[in-house]
Amino acid sequence: MFQLPKSTALEAFLRRSSTQRVVPYAMAMAFATYFCMYAFRKPFAAGTYDGLRLWGLELKTALVISQILGYTLSKYLGIKYCSEAVRRYRAAMILGLIGLAELALLLFAVLPLGLKPVAMFFNGLPLGMIWGLIVWYLEGRRTSEILLAGLSCSFIVSSGVVKDVGLSLMDSGVSEWFMPFATGMCFFPLLIVCVWLLDHLPEPSPEDIAQRVRREPMSGTQRMNFVRSFAAGLGLLLAVYFFQTAYRDYRDNYQVDILQRLGYGDDDTALLSRMEIPVAFGVMICMGALTLVRDNRRGLAGALGIMIAGAALTGVSTLLMQQGVINGFWWMTLVGLGSYLTYVPFNSVLFDRLIAATGFVGTAVFCIYVADSLGYSGSVAIQIFGDVFATDSNRLEYFVNLSYCTSAIGVILSSVAGFYFWIKSAPSTTPFVDGAEQQSETF
Repeated sequence: MFQLPKSTALEAFLRRSSTQRVVPYAMAMAFATYFCMYAFRKPFAAGTYDGLRLWGLELKTALVISQILGYTLSKYLGIKYCSEAVRRYRAAMILGLIGLAELALLLFAVLPLGLKPVAMFFNGLPLGMIWGLIVWYLEGRRTSEILLAGLSCSFIVSSGVVKDVGLSLMDSGVSEWFMPFATGMCFFPLLIVCVWLLDHLPEPSPEDIAQRVRREPMSGTQRMNFVRSFAAGLGLLLAVYFFQTAYRDYRDNYQVDILQRLGYGDDDTALLSRMEIPVAFGVMICMGALTLVRDNRRGLAGALGIMIAGAALTGVSTLLMQQGVINGFWWMTLVGLGSYLTYVPFNSVLFDRLIAATGFVGTAVFCIYVADSLGYSGSVAIQIFGDVFATDSNRLEYFVNLSYCTSAIGVILSSVAGFYFWIKSAPSTTPFVDGAEQQSETF
């Protein structure tokens, strides 16, 4: 496989640099890389495709589901391929996969209406593995919380920004069909530069490994050992993530439609960006605060506590909106903050702390992709249910009901999971070694 050339001078500079220099560099490059990826994934959602139907569904629903199906399949593939990805090929994999997604957007622009969902399926198929390839660069470090928090902010901010870019392109005369491809092309040069710079990031230091456990690709046997060791707790977390991913995706894909129902028009420029930037800062502050917790067991409990608070915020803010205490803008902002506070730990600190707390030698990427594969399956199910079985409700009404359901499930199951992992991560005399559970006083 092709490898990107590197600058030996830059590599040497970063190896010599202090943590205070490396952290901003790593955070900026990871943030920018994933931010650019969203320009190939989300701009199509800026279109409304009014009046068009396909396969008994609204066309936009068919497009969203098709992309999510490809993205979901990618997550299942990522359980193996991202868990096993070696360092020297990761940058080339990122660029190659995103390049394939852009070609699919070109097909979306030129194919007839009946085949456009097929193009969106192939757009989602390569993009689902990008997150794991980037997380590989950041996990297993003493500063992983702040690095992964910065990375997570990218998909919170970028979704609104790239849709605003797409809306601007359509205002300039670009059609709904060519707009996603054009948006991707705007970001491709920056993507190449950011991936190249990210690939120069040094490996975790010996001090990082001592505190956060060595991170290595996981074989099939090691993956099964991990699942068997924590099956009950993982089951609870996966149930939370199933609904949380569906909720977060529904808000993201139908944000424009819901805001129109709330009375916000297309002439309100940069509305989505103004809504998501406070969400990103709130999430980053909460996730970054976990860096102050050096004990991995308490850090794991802290991550679960943030998830519970986020789920509660989703339900409470929805109630406040229905009572007229807050307006639609602040409701969408607060449910966004609540949903991301529950969602983001799954993609960053939760599994990084879980591995560190239990001493299991492996990679958080495996856990993330197990969760994602199930989570995006839930996203498809919830959207089909809404269009087929909840036809009496518009998107706003359906989203309100989904908010209450997701909030209750998140609070209850995350609380039980927190109790489970607090017991399972109690101090033991012997940690996990090479994916096999050893004799201990606790496990």
